[in-house]
Amino acid sequence: MIPLSGLRVIVRADGVAAAYGARLLSTMGADAVLVEPPQGSALRREPPFLPGTEVSALFAYLAAGMRSYVADLGTDEGQSALNGLLADADIFIDDTPLARREALGLDEATIAAHHPDLIHVSALPFGAFGAKAHWKGTDLTLQHASGEGNLLPNGLSVELFPDRPPVKIYGYFAQLQGGIAAALGALAAVWARGDAGGQYVDVSSQDAALAVGAFAIQRLGDGQVEHRVERSFRYGGVIACADGFVELLTLEQRQWDGLVELLGSPEWARDPALSDSLERSRRGGEINRHIRAWAGVRRVADIVAAGQRVNVPLARYNTPADVLRDPHERTRGLFAPVAIPGAGVLDMLVSPFHFDGAPLTLAGGPPVLQQAIEA
Repeated sequence: MIPLSGLRVIVRADGVAAAYGARLLSTMGADAVLVEPPQGSALRREPPFLPGTEVSALFAYLAAGMRSYVADLGTDEGQSALNGLLADADIFIDDTPLARREALGLDEATIAAHHPDLIHVSALPFGAFGAKAHWKGTDLTLQHASGEGNLLPNGLSVELFPDRPPVKIYGYFAQLQGGIAAALGALAAVWARGDAGGQYVDVSSQDAALAVGAFAIQRLGDGQVEHRVERSFRYGGVIACADGFVELLTLEQRQWDGLVELLGSPEWARDPALSDSLERSRRGGEINRHIRAWAGVRRVADIVAAGQRVNVPLARYNTPADVLRDPHERTRGLFAPVAIPGAGVLDMLVSPFHFDGAPLTLAGGPPVLQQAIEA
């Protein structure tokens, strides 16, 4: 079953959040149309580019399965064309800056007047209301504005490089959270449309990223401010091996017992005091020194295989190439070969989730600029 078959989504996106929201809906079966200016969405020019091409890898992923429609909204003809598309649409996702919306006919009041049953989703860095509504925001500023930057780097990174300043998660972490919120908000409004009619959904990528750090916010309510140094696991975390890295986390007594067995039941680990989880936390640095000395002369695959036999929760860090070759990902259908104009056929992540126990599919690769739209 294709869950959103028959649903039509129109999206104007120069940023990641709006595009990713539409991408999620498209992957679940919605017919998604990317409305672009004559020069194309700014995402088409966003690096990195696929090797040997001028094709943006980011755009190729975000726009996979969509169609392209060119409309110059600075003209009456362009605005009329967009209104024609919206008349047959269920959802409109837009990240046009607030200051430009009224002139382009994209403000909340105009859209609601012309399309009362439409779900209108605004996806902006700091939302469409409030003191920051007109602020611009890159993923760097959004990650720090949501508090995540205060927690990075942590674990092994901060131990090895304690003097380095806070960094950002690679890519578009905060804006992808905004895209998830846009998709969920749109679906919630569609669900309620029979009773409520069309609705305006205001999404802030800052708020969405803030929600990911809910545990840190909870600690703040208890009077504790988490920091990248204090947030590190007391023992475990990222462990360097002879040929790569694993991540290890033992939360339960049985997992600690399994870890002791995995390490060969060394004398230090059989200290009766370490049977207490609080004592293990207090002596985390000491424990990690032993674990790292043991792991540093062993191969990742051997450690993971042995750990699984004794129920120790650990896993290897895979390179992108490793992920594509992994039989688990293949079995789950997470990747599919996609034809990308100018770049050939490449494996692409379809969806980070299954629906009704089965993998989803992509309708195609990223669109060429301007494709005919049929009713």
